[in-house]
Amino acid sequence: MNDGSPVFQGDTLFGPDPGSDPLGWYPAPESGDIFASASSDMAPLWHRVAAALCQLGEGNLGQIQSYLDRNVEDLGLAFRLTGDERERPWPLGPMPVLIGASEWDVLEAGLIQRAELLEHVVADIYSAQNLVGEGHLPAALASGSPNFARKMVGLRPPGGYHLRVYAVDLARGPNGEWRVLADRTRLPTGIGYALENRLALIRSTGNLLAGIGARRITEFFEALRFGIAEDCQRSDPRIGLLTPGRFNQSYPEQAHLARHLGFSLVEGRDLTVRDGRLYVRTVAGLKRIDGLWRWINTADIDPLAFDQHSQIGVAGLIEACRSGQLSVANWPGAGVVESRAMSAFLPRLAQVVTGGPLILPNAATWWCGQKAERDEALARFDELVFASSFRGSIPGIPEGSTRIGAQIPPEERVVLLQGLARRPMDYVAQEIVETSTAPAIVDGRFEPRRFTLRCFLARGANGQWVVMPGGFARISKQGHLRTALMERDDFSADLCVVDGQGSARTVRPPNLDPPSVRRGGGQLPSQAADNLFWLGRYGERLNLTARIVRILVENSDGPAGRAAVPEAVTTADRLAALLRQWGAAPAPTKEEAHPAPHDMAVAALTDKTLNGSIPVLIEKAQQIALLLRDRLSRDSWRAVQRPLPPVDAMDSDTLIDACDMVVGRGAAVAQLLSDNMGRSAAWRFFDMGIAIERGSMMLQAAQAIVPGSASAEDLTALLDLIDGISLYRSRYLTIPFIAPVLDMALLDPAEPRGLAYQAKRVAEHLAALPDLREDGLPEEPLRMAQMLDAKIGGLDAEDLDTNVLQGLRDDLGALSAAIGRRYFLQPDRPAPRDPGALLA
Repeated sequence: MNDGSPVFQGDTLFGPDPGSDPLGWYPAPESGDIFASASSDMAPLWHRVAAALCQLGEGNLGQIQSYLDRNVEDLGLAFRLTGDERERPWPLGPMPVLIGASEWDVLEAGLIQRAELLEHVVADIYSAQNLVGEGHLPAALASGSPNFARKMVGLRPPGGYHLRVYAVDLARGPNGEWRVLADRTRLPTGIGYALENRLALIRSTGNLLAGIGARRITEFFEALRFGIAEDCQRSDPRIGLLTPGRFNQSYPEQAHLARHLGFSLVEGRDLTVRDGRLYVRTVAGLKRIDGLWRWINTADIDPLAFDQHSQIGVAGLIEACRSGQLSVANWPGAGVVESRAMSAFLPRLAQVVTGGPLILPNAATWWCGQKAERDEALARFDELVFASSFRGSIPGIPEGSTRIGAQIPPEERVVLLQGLARRPMDYVAQEIVETSTAPAIVDGRFEPRRFTLRCFLARGANGQWVVMPGGFARISKQGHLRTALMERDDFSADLCVVDGQGSARTVRPPNLDPPSVRRGGGQLPSQAADNLFWLGRYGERLNLTARIVRILVENSDGPAGRAAVPEAVTTADRLAALLRQWGAAPAPTKEEAHPAPHDMAVAALTDKTLNGSIPVLIEKAQQIALLLRDRLSRDSWRAVQRPLPPVDAMDSDTLIDACDMVVGRGAAVAQLLSDNMGRSAAWRFFDMGIAIERGSMMLQAAQAIVPGSASAEDLTALLDLIDGISLYRSRYLTIPFIAPVLDMALLDPAEPRGLAYQAKRVAEHLAALPDLREDGLPEEPLRMAQMLDAKIGGLDAEDLDTNVLQGLRDDLGALSAAIGRRYFLQPDRPAPRDPGALLA
């Protein structure tokens, strides 16, 4: 008979088989573990997920972790710790945290109540200030906060909402009770990682989450998108996600969000304010921004209104807010309620504002700015945690940290107490919150680890709060969670709200009218055009450098080097000189005036001190790709981020294989971008970058390989750079001669890797781009491209001497500079309004 308890295949006389029920041997603590205390309907789901993960890893839980890590890398999930120069992969564990629908309903109600309460408090602080006037909230709690924006007082946001997106940190106590650890009204950091965690887990586990009835979270992001758009004045608004830039800790998250939501990822330098409206600089001129989801602190958002030293804000942004022409989420100054000290007053404020207690209580908090609370905190010093009221650095407490009173050394305790006596309002004391544990895969087995949750809310199009039916859990390997930031040994887990199979969707899509049909990919910001252009240039530079290195290796004497110094300059010498010209090979020493070609090839493939070597060019391309995260498809991202395979300097085959990989990867990236971008402006700038670089490098190669005279071997090398050997042989049926080879490489408009084809290609791209002139005349870059195309078309191969080739190089360089002046970001400078630059 089946008594309703879960039965697992493989149970034995000695207990459950860990191969079929890996949680059967889970060392749960005596109390406080979310799995061990799960209800009868939830416990089987925990077992089911654990068993499925074990099966996917073929009995090895470490294997499913490795598989998930690869998916995380493929998706481009990354972050930075404070002080990191390079991004590190986002740490995600395969075991999700499961919460049942009934428990989630209580959390959802508490989260919405809290969001409404904080909205009321923020709105009151920046308007009537009744809560302060009636004595419910100390004035110092608002004015003393670094997130208080005095210039926003009296400035009502469009739609009336200061908060559009909101995040909350929650902790589960040993007895299953939930408490709020922190409110995040400035920046909802982690909301993008919650989405990407779910995507990575689904990719790694197939239909596992659907099989247990986990609620979907995609509808939440639709609600968020429509909610931000609702406050915009135009019916079809243009919305930007304002990022501090790629060195921000959560920049990858911001890029993923912008791509998923269809927002333009913009930095402060992309934007400008004109006549009380915000515009983004695009290749088609200035285009209006109606809404902005800011990921920049209020103090940095506008150097004219706040910190004048800010380099990441937009001058005049607050004036655009004041004019009513711009919707900003969250409204500047909303972070005033984020302070830890605010938690001490929220229970009282809940009674005043909502007429009832908080559904989700805070950790008990004492603000030391009040005498009675300060005295109690000092009396219970060893029982409490001390922190900064406003999350800044204060005596005895480094910035952003918390300190357990009992663990503070005597000399540091003196510093803290002296600081508290001088400025008590800067300190808070809180109860020590014991957090629950959850099963996590650590070192290939399930272990209990402490966790907290981060949950997210957003207003939908109707202004009502919608709670993401999920989020992410932060799991600690060290057994404690002292800060709100991901630390070195922490990792995340997906939070799944489980309804059971066949459950209904939890977020209804809004009733929307279908949009009018249109084509095109939207306006391309000038900075994005610049980055795409240079991604194309670096990719082509990589391609041609690898081709030359491959020719050197294939025609060298191997690692043993030359038996003797040649009497005449060889093809290898000329190719090596070309690599040195490009910065891909070292200059020859006095002792070795004729370095072995093999050694030059090895240097070009391995030496990271050479500015033009292959590993350095790969790094430059990858750094530019970081700035294009929101525009690259996942396949393109993987191709760009693919590392150079290891090479053995003594093995020519590995050198050739590495060159083949670089050439193949370049072709793959170009094709993927061409397929995924369509024939948009974005693709045109990427392709123009390839064409400009290819034309320039072919001219340089022709100058280096054919300096007035050339052997058949020299000319064969030049043909190899354009993949033209077979075509030459079928066309001429003889050995290579200078004029026919130069005609193919430089003048034949049908040769896709030749100079003439590149000139025509650039002219066609420029002709298809938006024109700002109203007089019908071509703009400078197009005019120069057409002149170059005509000039090449009028040349004869017999006339291609050194001066002519150098003249073509100069013309190509001038064309590249003109493209930059016209389409890319330039330093702001006073200038008369261009009557042809339309504002739209």
